[in-house]
Amino acid sequence: MSFVRQVGMLFARKWIGGVTVPDVIGQARKSNDSGEKVIINYLGEDYFDRSKIKQTIATYSKLLSQMKDEGIEGDIAVKPTQLGLSISYKLFLSNYLRIVKLAGRSHRFVWMDMEDHMFVDDSIRAYLAALGKHGNVGICIQAKLMRSLWDIKRIIKSGGKVRLVKGAYPARKGISYFGKADVDRNYIRCMEYLFKNSKEFMLATHDDKMIELALKLKKKSKSVVLFGMLKGIRGSLARKLALAGERMYIYIPFGPEWLEYSIRRLKELEHSTLIIRSIISD
Repeated sequence: MSFVRQVGMLFARKWIGGVTVPDVIGQARKSNDSGEKVIINYLGEDYFDRSKIKQTIATYSKLLSQMKDEGIEGDIAVKPTQLGLSISYKLFLSNYLRIVKLAGRSHRFVWMDMEDHMFVDDSIRAYLAALGKHGNVGICIQAKLMRSLWDIKRIIKSGGKVRLVKGAYPARKGISYFGKADVDRNYIRCMEYLFKNSKEFMLATHDDKMIELALKLKKKSKSVVLFGMLKGIRGSLARKLALAGERMYIYIPFGPEWLEYSIRRLKELEHSTLIIRSIISD
């Protein structure tokens, strides 16, 4: 490991679950011990190298096996382009269904992470195809995208399960909201729809305002509401919610591509502020 990566890991290890499967299993155990379940993601995206895609599938297979053996409470998350979507939809769908089946054997849930806007249609298409055959799947939707409420309506009407985030990918004119206020308004619109129309969903946010509103709406709703946060970001709040009886999940990314992930998060203003705060506080 180069000196730059060694120094970078000293800072990144707070929000990264390590490089190997045993590393992340250890971190997941700590979250479980705090009353939190986990969502584990093996880092990597935009793959054109088929050998890297095969290695990714093998890693998820090993991860699922270790989670079962160690009794880890939680699920996994995959990215479409780490499973071949940058090459072809057919390859991606085949690999995605393979992982969903593997996860199903050990009674694990598979979240599909959402990437850049250009992949949204094929990601939802594959998700709905899997949903028709398997019940252990959910999909992430980004409030940053203007289309997201329409996508959520379509997914919920199909019986799907949504994890709502604000979004960390670059904004595009005419496609994304740019200002925080506009993204927040869309997050609230999507959240309110989920409370009225979805039996179960996840709100992944570190925003006090969104969490406070969600807790108020939850009192009047019959929906099952899950909360999600990134590892190392607002950990004390996550533990507080878990202790209060809320269903809290910690998203733990791991793998050798941790530096690329960290750089992308730092480029997104809201995440960069949270990450910088997390370095000096819990």
